[in-house]
Amino acid sequence: MVVTHLLRRPLAAVRRWPVESQQRSRRNAMVASTALAQRRAELDEVEEFLAAVVRTPVAEAAAQAAHG
Repeated sequence: MVVTHLLRRPLAAVRRWPVESQQRSRRNAMVASTALAQRRAELDEVEEFLAAVVRTPVAEAAAQAAHG
């Protein structure tokens, strides 16, 4: 009876471990996925901004060259 009582908590922890481990893994994957999505959005925004900045002077120079 005493042995059963002493083993109950460790056995419960062993039984919970796979479930808790997978839940932690899923949470870590979601955090990483969110961080990557935010980083990708920031890079896209910077790329669009730089493309707009570069296009404007090139377009103006091309128009002046065509008329000038």
